[in-house]
Amino acid sequence: MAKRYRVALTDEERDRLESLTRKGTASVRMVRRARTLLLAAEERRDEDIAAALHIGVATVERTRRRCVEEGVDAALRERPRPGARPKLGPKAQAYVVALACTKPPEGRHRWTLRLLADRVVELELAPDITPEAIRLLLKRTGSSRGSRRSG
Repeated sequence: MAKRYRVALTDEERDRLESLTRKGTASVRMVRRARTLLLAAEERRDEDIAAALHIGVATVERTRRRCVEEGVDAALRERPRPGARPKLGPKAQAYVVALACTKPPEGRHRWTLRLLADRVVELELAPDITPEAIRLLLKRTGSSRGSRRSG
């Protein structure tokens, strides 16, 4: 049987959680976690809390555990997420920026994001990449496909 975490809130914590659920300024996720903790402090079963708040039982268990192990503030906040790994390494990024600064292909006035993305795949710098990823890369580096000054 899984370990049961008992949520014990001080009066101050309970007041803070109740005001958080009433104000309407916090994110929906934070309000849902606050309600979960308030119901858990009333010693309700995880299944009942999950049904009342329309969330999964595992979510209730996780919120309880974080509150007991790390505190109320940690249980309310989201953990940082690692994010997606970049599709292009530093050398490939530099190559794309340099490519955007070169003369465009025959019959074109300038490089389009689609042309750059297709060229990256053609040169096997990445298995696939979207024009939006190219746009963000050029924006991050301050490059402009149309300006002669900022290359």
